[in-house]
Amino acid sequence: MNSPVLKVKNLKRYYPGVKAVDGIDLTVNKGTCFSILGPNGAGKTTTVEILAGLRNRDSGDIEYFGKNTKTIDRNIKRRIGVQLQTTNFLENLTVTETIEFFSGLFETRVSTNKLIETVSLNEKRKNRIKELSGGQLQRLAVAVALVNDPEIVFLDEPTTGLDPQARRMLWETIKSMKENGKTVILTTHYMEEAEELSDKVVIIDHGNVVASGTVRELINSIEHDNIVEFTISNIKNSNSVNAIKEKFSGLKLIDKMRYSITTQDVEKTLIKLFDIAKENNFMLNDIMIRKPNLEDVFLTLTGHSLRD
Repeated sequence: MNSPVLKVKNLKRYYPGVKAVDGIDLTVNKGTCFSILGPNGAGKTTTVEILAGLRNRDSGDIEYFGKNTKTIDRNIKRRIGVQLQTTNFLENLTVTETIEFFSGLFETRVSTNKLIETVSLNEKRKNRIKELSGGQLQRLAVAVALVNDPEIVFLDEPTTGLDPQARRMLWETIKSMKENGKTVILTTHYMEEAEELSDKVVIIDHGNVVASGTVRELINSIEHDNIVEFTISNIKNSNSVNAIKEKFSGLKLIDKMRYSITTQDVEKTLIKLFDIAKENNFMLNDIMIRKPNLEDVFLTLTGHSLRD
């Protein structure tokens, strides 16, 4: 079994009126992708910045590579890499020059050509920073996080703002990191990203860990066999939704007039829904039947969406 490379116990960081990180515990094993999943403002970035030595903690223990540390010193920083949500590069440098600039800060260095190839920026190696798209800048930030051949790589919302193709490309890069023995700590609010990449997930909300485990363990924990989603239209009065609530106590609002119901008997649920719609003279549209996912876990545990 892989040994822990990072342990965090009762980590806290408070600001006036805000408990950004409120007693978080984490155990990250070597060679895994450990995802911190939660909505914007949940405390993900603050946690990463503390662990990377970019922000001070108020209290809590941090253990790197089996040793408790009061500060994230140079010995630790040379073994970790960090990609933040926003990185300010010098806009007149080229991609190659930027990577070489950051490489010069470390004794251990990865070949610039290898890094450019890793993040698929071969055709942009001579382009200046100001000529890159948002997605290309994100991939460059990942390359810079790898210049020192780190054992642990922090990726903070690495695919935010990327188009689907660029996102998938970065997913493959993350999988390759794992295959090469690196430990990836990923923050995201995309449930599909966590499901695709994670060996373990912690879900945080308002600075607290509300659940942790493998993706399968978390999904199984809510004991939902099937989920029926649907949109209501042509509503004549407010009793329409109330009529559904009376029959289905687990009715949840997803977005505007789109709802979901968890059920073990899809056929029986659909028959009831159509009967209620007929009796109350409204329409059911865009009906979808699916298995539960991490979004449903979060919604069940917190009562609101990952995207809220």
